[in-house]
Amino acid sequence: MPELIDAKTRKELKDVLKSLKNPVRLVFFSQEHACVACREQENLLAELASLSDKITLERRDLLADGEIARNYGINKVPGTAVIGERDYGLRFFGMTMGYEFGSLIEAVLLASNGQSGLPEEIEHLLGLVDTPLHLEVMVTLTCPYCPKMVHLAHQMAVANGNIRADMVESSQFTPLVQRYNVTGVPKTVINEGAAFFEGSLSAHQAILEILKAVKPKVYEEIDAQMREAAGERFARPASPDQTYDVIIIGAGPAALCAAIYAFRKNLGVALIAESFGGQITNTSAIENWLGIPSISGIELTALFRAHAERCAIAEQQGMKVNAVEMKNGGIFEVKTTAGASFQARSVIYCAGKEYRTLGVPGENLFLGRGIAFCATCDAPLFKDRNVAVVGGGNSAFTAARDLLGYAREIHIINILKDFQADPVLMDEVAKARHVSLHGGMQVVEFLGRDRLNGVRLVSTDNTRRMDLSVDGVFLEIGLSPNSLPVKNLVSLNKEGEIVVGRDQSTSVPGFFAAGDVTDETEKQIVVAAGAGAKAALAAYRYLLDQKLIMVH
Repeated sequence: MPELIDAKTRKELKDVLKSLKNPVRLVFFSQEHACVACREQENLLAELASLSDKITLERRDLLADGEIARNYGINKVPGTAVIGERDYGLRFFGMTMGYEFGSLIEAVLLASNGQSGLPEEIEHLLGLVDTPLHLEVMVTLTCPYCPKMVHLAHQMAVANGNIRADMVESSQFTPLVQRYNVTGVPKTVINEGAAFFEGSLSAHQAILEILKAVKPKVYEEIDAQMREAAGERFARPASPDQTYDVIIIGAGPAALCAAIYAFRKNLGVALIAESFGGQITNTSAIENWLGIPSISGIELTALFRAHAERCAIAEQQGMKVNAVEMKNGGIFEVKTTAGASFQARSVIYCAGKEYRTLGVPGENLFLGRGIAFCATCDAPLFKDRNVAVVGGGNSAFTAARDLLGYAREIHIINILKDFQADPVLMDEVAKARHVSLHGGMQVVEFLGRDRLNGVRLVSTDNTRRMDLSVDGVFLEIGLSPNSLPVKNLVSLNKEGEIVVGRDQSTSVPGFFAAGDVTDETEKQIVVAAGAGAKAALAAYRYLLDQKLIMVH
């Protein structure tokens, strides 16, 4: 068989490999009846090992050595683990020829020397990753840009023992390419599809993308600091000692648009919210925001927030409002569950809605431990598992669609006999072989001990009972308005929504509301944003009319 490494390259490699510090093992996994790619990869590794007495090749069979393969996280062939003084989590799946031969050599050097070579600042940021992180860099052997991203992922793995980094040759693993929707390389997939980024990024850009996926609060803090340093953020902490012209409660589209409009009217603005984004952060794709044909909810939230924080507003995030009261003298007091209170001459309430629950035995026990609300976020966690979706409308079938590529079985449970989703969406989901529809059934109990393992169903006519074995349940039964903090202050309709006028005013002068918490029929992002703008302009007029502010 002709040599895979030519004479000139062999000579150059021998010089490079003289710098190896510690021995390196190349643990190669194939199968009894090896594919062509497996044989070629094995031969390549054997030639490489022959160039240095510090490199050894260890051949393994994926099935016969199944326990060893599992310990190394090898689940497909050809698979190569590069092991130094310890296992740094450096993996290759597929062949390492073409441009990726360089990635293999760099991985050997990393494993031998045990140093990432990353700047101290990047290593510090990587230290914030304190839970297991799996990076898969999808590549082709003809891509000159892919090796840079593979090497960076391997450097991250060396720097942090919680990180494992794989090179995956796309041509060898078509199912993964389809699952991850790879249309260009390099594409770096985070935690089996929970998030991803494309292109050969710098170390700083890549770690920010990773933190955005696995440590969103940390990412937000770093992002805010970076925008401040660049002169793109002027928001400051809200103060309990100041009386603001307007306090905006919430941080979704309505609230952030209201903040921009209020600031542009030269009002003293404070924004108080538990977190940024609201419901849109759970939306995978938004295709009806003017000027942007398609964008994720998380990305759109980031744009909204960055725009609002260019204004010199005060903000307090991480605090939940539990009461809004009117004090003597017409001043509103906004109280939080953290014990802090803030004051303002007017309020714009944009607290949105929250997910409804069933209120049946076992639900409180398993919330966050098997019961979830966001298939967009959590679908990858249920790979090859049985799941149930409770609900019969568009949201239920959208959740089921998100789960199609992950779950082994999907059960859609609806209390009504018929389902209410759009026909096109229903057809797309129902035609999948692993989807079952259960109309006219209701969940009466969630089953399990330490973790959810099933749901008990009873038909609405009480003639049938059944237990479904599932590992996860997604509740898609609608939302409830977050109006409890103001139920004793303003008028609500029978659904608990705040009743508003055309200018977003309420039954209490100086108190305005916008977004999904109101009785506005259309619950859309663009409608909420427009309502936030109207509320801000109405609050400005109120403050002028009441001579609570002066126009200079």
